[in-house]
Amino acid sequence: MTETTEDRFLDGALKLLQPAKGYRAGADPVFLAAATDAKPDQRVLELGCGVGVALFCLMHRVPDLEVVGVERNPELADLARLNAKAGNFAAEIITADLSELPVNLKARSFDQVIANPPFFDRTRGTSAAETSREGGRGEDTPLATWIDVAVRRLAPGGTLTLIQRTERLQSILSLFDERLGSIRITPLSSREGRPSQNAIVAAKKGGRASLVLEAPLVLHDGARHDGDRDSYSRQAKKILRDGQSLSDVRLVHR
Repeated sequence: MTETTEDRFLDGALKLLQPAKGYRAGADPVFLAAATDAKPDQRVLELGCGVGVALFCLMHRVPDLEVVGVERNPELADLARLNAKAGNFAAEIITADLSELPVNLKARSFDQVIANPPFFDRTRGTSAAETSREGGRGEDTPLATWIDVAVRRLAPGGTLTLIQRTERLQSILSLFDERLGSIRITPLSSREGRPSQNAIVAAKKGGRASLVLEAPLVLHDGARHDGDRDSYSRQAKKILRDGQSLSDVRLVHR
């Protein structure tokens, strides 16, 4: 049995089980959920859902979603099911490799597909010691596969939302080719004036609007880390503490 901890998200509104060791979700899936512009009654698929942090943050904000999460690690998938039951979330969690989805899932389409693919390509380097950490941070399924599977599951006009390293944006945009358009990129900057290491990318299946590069979302106040105090910016707190959507937070601050 995997040793777990119960961790608080959205200022304690969500209490989710995670493995005590290995890959542990932090702020990234919360930002992914905030960036997903889902509406009530829409169908949502997450590829690589882990213990369900992004899904359940999204379901906490948007009611009446039809939600499916795919996770290949059986222990993480089991924790996602436990978290769904504990939070009374009607989410279907499927244990499968995204490159080998069940036939019945391949027959379904979704209004929203979201994913937080591993940030680093481990096929040419060393692996993390913990299997779950390696699966979460180190890639052995190519990014091209993540995007291709996501596009195939999107309904026409549906939106794919990813969070990924900015250094991989060129690869992501090339993989979108003619299938995805109306692209919006939101850089995430740790502090004002610093280069963005991560970015949120959203694109519509069949979209034709021009690419939009949003102003960076600055995550922390101040020029540098100052001890252990909470330095999250006001915008970041609205997302991480209050569970607000990225679009609502941006609208208020424009």
